[in-house]
Amino acid sequence: MKKFLSNYKSTIILLVAIIVGSIIGVIFKEKATILSPLGDLFLNLLLVIIVPLIFLNITTAISKMRQPKRLGKIIISIIGVFVVTSIIAVLIGFASTYFIKLVNTEDGEQIKASLEDVVDEETTEEDLTIADRTVNLVTVNDFSKLLSKDNIIALLIFSIMVGVAINMSKEKGEPFRKLLESANDVVGNIVKIVMYYAPIGLGCYMASFVGTFGSSIAVGYLKTFLIYLVVSIVFYFVMYSIYAFIAGGIKGIKAFWRNVIPATITAMGTCSSAACIPVNIESTKKMGVPDDIAETTIPLGTSFHKDGSIIGSVFKIMFLVCLFGTSLATAGEVMGLLGIALLANLLVTAVPIGGGTISEMLIITMMGYPVAALPILTIIATIIDMPATVLNVIGDNVSSMMVARIVDGKEWMEE
Repeated sequence: MKKFLSNYKSTIILLVAIIVGSIIGVIFKEKATILSPLGDLFLNLLLVIIVPLIFLNITTAISKMRQPKRLGKIIISIIGVFVVTSIIAVLIGFASTYFIKLVNTEDGEQIKASLEDVVDEETTEEDLTIADRTVNLVTVNDFSKLLSKDNIIALLIFSIMVGVAINMSKEKGEPFRKLLESANDVVGNIVKIVMYYAPIGLGCYMASFVGTFGSSIAVGYLKTFLIYLVVSIVFYFVMYSIYAFIAGGIKGIKAFWRNVIPATITAMGTCSSAACIPVNIESTKKMGVPDDIAETTIPLGTSFHKDGSIIGSVFKIMFLVCLFGTSLATAGEVMGLLGIALLANLLVTAVPIGGGTISEMLIITMMGYPVAALPILTIIATIIDMPATVLNVIGDNVSSMMVARIVDGKEWMEE
């Protein structure tokens, strides 16, 4: 018992903090938002180290790869795993909602009425083509913009380029590589310092979240949230166990569930995939995933691979389908819906599920719905944020195991 408490002490403390925060939110409701600044403080502390953490992790991981073939194999494996698991996620999302009416007619009137109170600051953004948005997604026009968490994908690409450049420099690049490795170790210790505040931060964040949304969600939104929550729980336990088994058999399942809880709790408490990068990388390494694979897959997955968001996109689309009475009678219409759900996440995944409106606008535009439907998707994105973030984060975690299986063979856990 003592050994168990020693190994899981930090996890238990975080879990207790989450539960206490939830209880406070239920009891005090909107008054619990007074604790929001303490939760935001923890989230800000995590987010402020994201840029140096991603840059140093990716760059040093790639700079240590002395075999270009291994780097290429890792990247190709990551892409393959992400695509396959994303397709599985969108199919499960569709199967979960096709025979269920997410919103009834009477609920729809209430939801439409609620749009009058929702104002989205980003709806006035200049219209851009998909090509323009893609360019803005993968590049920036000023070096200083790489230092923003809003340009994570551009930062990832730049980090990969720097890592490759260090390898190309050979002996002359060694001093720079050692400097980055030293800085990476320092940033890792900063993460440890920040995590000392995690119980207070996560507890306050949960109290504010539950207090804000616990009693103010319309029936249609509540139904959507509950169904999504059930699907998420089943997906979390069943699909990720299957993925872990594919990656490492019974040992893979044991390693996965023995180390995945800290990342899960952090995802629940922060509702931010980016904020979970430090904890998720550490959890993945404890599962036996090689450093270069863990430090490449997790940051890339944070931007390009989101099981929860993809399932959430299907729910958003099906919600609008029910609300506006759209027909899904033919196989072509169904395939089009699934394609839109994938595009909304695989092409514009830099937008957090509770943040900007690019992915939601893509759904509305391609489905032919009025722009007035945008607040509906914003509300849905907000209420499913927590379970979606958990799937986004843990999906990257177990994907790194499957990448290790592909790159290093079936005996990767033994090695």
